[in-house]
Amino acid sequence: MSEPIIAQKAPFAVEVEEAKNYFWCACGKSSKQPFCDGSHKGTEFTPVRYTAEKTGRVFFCGCKNTANAPLCDGTHSKL
Repeated sequence: MSEPIIAQKAPFAVEVEEAKNYFWCACGKSSKQPFCDGSHKGTEFTPVRYTAEKTGRVFFCGCKNTANAPLCDGTHSKL
């Protein structure tokens, strides 16, 4: 399995809206980080859907190595 590209070694803080779907970039190639722009086409990666449970700020993983995709779990601090 290929390794994703690290978009940044910090989470992306994003304001989300309750019940709205967001598609997190898992490959790291998207120019619309932390969200998918289709750059994964031709790779083994697929975006991860996140449905916001409530309106507010969430922290999407920027290093693409989280065990809690698509949310940050602090893995970036060990890279």
